[in-house]
Amino acid sequence: MCRWAAYIGAPVYLDEVVCKPEQSLVAQSIHAFECKTQTNADGFGIAWYDSREEPGLYRDTHPAWSDPNLRSITHQVRSGLFLAHVRASTGTATSRNNCHPFTHGCWSFMHNGQVGGFENFRRRADMMIPDELYGARKGATDSEALFLIAIAEGLYEDPKGAMQRAVGKLESLSREFGHTPHMRIGAAFSCGGALYAVRYASDHLAPTVYSSKTADGRGRLVVSEPLHKGECWQSVPAGSFCRYTAEDAEIEDFVPVL
Repeated sequence: MCRWAAYIGAPVYLDEVVCKPEQSLVAQSIHAFECKTQTNADGFGIAWYDSREEPGLYRDTHPAWSDPNLRSITHQVRSGLFLAHVRASTGTATSRNNCHPFTHGCWSFMHNGQVGGFENFRRRADMMIPDELYGARKGATDSEALFLIAIAEGLYEDPKGAMQRAVGKLESLSREFGHTPHMRIGAAFSCGGALYAVRYASDHLAPTVYSSKTADGRGRLVVSEPLHKGECWQSVPAGSFCRYTAEDAEIEDFVPVL
């Protein structure tokens, strides 16, 4: 399992989320509280948006707590929309290509969860990625496959529908060739406008997702676990698709197309 945090709102320095809070993402890479794997040391990544359509991307295989470049970059870079992730591998190699977030065009995507028995049907899953997208398949994770399948299903035009179809396709493969839990997903993704999130599981153990307005009211945080103590954090219900801006939150049912 992994830990992640996303922000949308007035531009802030990335370290306001990644490094500074008492339970920052770097702190969670050492000791997460709401995660089966307390230590998330198998790499990290950040995707951030500024004046260009495509996000900037920095990923590496070091533990987040031990990389001085991460602290330097997050101390200097400001953004009004970014996604950050620390990884705990569920079986695939520790490599830069397997670190989240994944990007394609304007989209960035990060994920916490699993597709049960993915190693048994990885080739079948990869075959769901069309030829024109397959060159973007750099790693070996179920997360990257899910992202590219969602793009093929129309993520650019219909984020919710595309993600419901992509999750449904992989869950169906897991039910046929894999094992339980067939699907658990806590994900965040964006194309530089709104910030989207999904919380879903085929069983009763959906990965946690929370949201909160920032203290100054000028931004919103969406996270896999709270960055600090307090009652400001709202748990996203299981089976939800969320669309966030700095001002608004829209939460709808999320039902995969099986």
